[in-house]
Amino acid sequence: MGEGIVVIVRGIIGFFTLLIFARLLGKEQISQLTFFDYVLGITIGSIASELTVDLSSRAWPHWVGLATWAALGFLLEMICLKWRYAAKYIEGEPTIVIMNGKIMENVLKKMQLRVSDILQLLRNKDVFDLQQVDFAVLEPNGQLSVLKKPEHQNLTPMDMNIAVEATGISTELIYDGIIIEENLRQLDKDRKWLADELRKHGIKDPSEVFIATLNHAGSLYIDKYEDHMKKITDIGDYKGPY
Repeated sequence: MGEGIVVIVRGIIGFFTLLIFARLLGKEQISQLTFFDYVLGITIGSIASELTVDLSSRAWPHWVGLATWAALGFLLEMICLKWRYAAKYIEGEPTIVIMNGKIMENVLKKMQLRVSDILQLLRNKDVFDLQQVDFAVLEPNGQLSVLKKPEHQNLTPMDMNIAVEATGISTELIYDGIIIEENLRQLDKDRKWLADELRKHGIKDPSEVFIATLNHAGSLYIDKYEDHMKKITDIGDYKGPY
């Protein structure tokens, strides 16, 4: 029982320590992590797990190790932000793997990549024909950036000299039945205006609304908890034959 309490206490300490260090190290999506970031995260997580369950040793050496790794990660992050030359070697740099429609075989060999790897990354970008590719750049995070040849690029309003208005960003007014007062104030709106708009959609109380947003053009989007869908499309749950 005593050991269980110790593990719980250590787990709580390790959890909040990781939370603080994660905030200090900044937030990046998993797809944006470099290999070094990935290794750093695994190492810090491993030390935190040892801190929690290794009862044969005192907790503070693990915590010091955790703090050391986090501090070194933060230091390298600052160095990479301030010194581009260091970032080149620590985080890596973009590498052109397809130039003018031609695969750079020597580059692939140097990076220990196969052509099949590049083809897979191209398919992830909805490119299934190499003839469509003008340039392809392998980013430090392992993602592939693709520039298609002009004849294969999507047509835009600018290409057709069509003037379009900026759409802006939608602002949440209600989330999970709760009115977000701060966003209302930023838009120079009040509860009375919101109540009037909700009544136009047959809604008597904000608690009926799952989410409501207002876009730049002044159009209100509302999604209720009860949508009263006549027919729900099911794209899963394969029922056979087996």
